[in-house]
Amino acid sequence: MGSDWFRRYGQAPQDGPRLVCFPHAGGAASAFVPLSRTLAPAVDVVAVQYPGRQDRHQEPPVDDIARLADRLAEEMSALDDRRPFAFLGHSMGAVLAYETARRLEQRSAPGPERLFLSGRGAPTAAPSPHDQVRTDAHVLSAIRRLGGTTGGVFQDPDLLAMVMPALRADYRAIGAYAWTPGAPLNVPFTVLIGDNDPVVTVEEASDWRGFSAARTDVHVFSGGHFYLDHHTREVADLVAEALGVVTVAR
Repeated sequence: MGSDWFRRYGQAPQDGPRLVCFPHAGGAASAFVPLSRTLAPAVDVVAVQYPGRQDRHQEPPVDDIARLADRLAEEMSALDDRRPFAFLGHSMGAVLAYETARRLEQRSAPGPERLFLSGRGAPTAAPSPHDQVRTDAHVLSAIRRLGGTTGGVFQDPDLLAMVMPALRADYRAIGAYAWTPGAPLNVPFTVLIGDNDPVVTVEEASDWRGFSAARTDVHVFSGGHFYLDHHTREVADLVAEALGVVTVAR
């Protein structure tokens, strides 16, 4: 694809839309393998690989949302084959998807036809208190609360040492993020949220409506912050319908 920032799990279809996926804090591109396989071959799913994890683990992670969004807006040119595309971001990834879309619109560059914003409340002028973690112990406590990492990682010192730099950087990034006022995006939003998310209420997620000049739909699933792990098929169907394609039931 001509960029270190994107991963594709499978062969790209000859036509059809593209879905660019932005992982959560501490997450990697592989988090979207199940969704990619479910949407194939109707949708070309491309996942963002942030520096500092998996095959980019030797690179220093980026601890600033603005710098990440700036770079991702630049890197989108590596995917520019005139294929229509949408963004899907989960948790911290939702903020990055939104901020990257803002930068593309500001540059009058081709932008996403839709934003799928998952597991995150709408931006505010001050950083979210849920993202204020100052020590490694606080980071790990936050991850346990969200249910996003298997217990084996916490028990294995080598694995923990491998993932902590990315986790620290991501929580510094999202912990310092505050929305810079600007015009609503001219892009429809689809907001997805678990009904038992410990850090985001349905009402907070619904507040994304104020950030789009187009229509915003809100979909509530049973489950917590990582509801997507248990509703991949339903989310895939929702994405496919919004993008105007048909997937094969598996």
